[in-house]
Amino acid sequence: MTRFLSGLMLALIAAAGFLTLSGGKAAAQYAIQPGDQLQIEVLEDSSLNRGTLVLPDGTITFPLVGTIRAAGQSVSQVRAVITRKLASNFANEPNVFVTVARLADKGPLVPAAPDTMRIYIMGEVNQAGLIEVDPSTTLLQALAQAGGFTRFGAQKRVQLRRTQGGKTRVYTYNYKTGAGISGATVLSEGDVIVVPERGLFE
Repeated sequence: MTRFLSGLMLALIAAAGFLTLSGGKAAAQYAIQPGDQLQIEVLEDSSLNRGTLVLPDGTITFPLVGTIRAAGQSVSQVRAVITRKLASNFANEPNVFVTVARLADKGPLVPAAPDTMRIYIMGEVNQAGLIEVDPSTTLLQALAQAGGFTRFGAQKRVQLRRTQGGKTRVYTYNYKTGAGISGATVLSEGDVIVVPERGLFE
């Protein structure tokens, strides 16, 4: 009986190890998709830690790195790119961890309710991603709904990207001085607001 129980325990341990290894391989081989939510952490600087949404064009934006392509890549490939681009900012190569925190919804697209519209906010805001807003929402109100700027945000170079008739126009808004388009500009369905990373002396 004792020999049987020992054998059973060994079999269970081996099976658990196999499942863990298989799950690890599956995670490592997963190709990131637009709409996935990534969690990126830098061991040496916790202020860089954040979640970021993979935009419809397949890109993500990260402080000190800029915009990089994530869709179609594995988490290991994205981690390698971020590590390489961050390296010059640290005495030693930083330890970067990238995980897929949430998968994109693969179900049928549900249209926004008639009294709301969908816009994207990306870059240096505290809550980047796809949000639904009232049709009368302004640029400044959308930035507030996204939690405001991070400490890396280029507040003088906020971009509003609007596509009409197959052409995309980029408008610039200066939050500090009010220059460029107005913060009271009413947004349209599908608008993309981009807050770039500020320069060293901004």
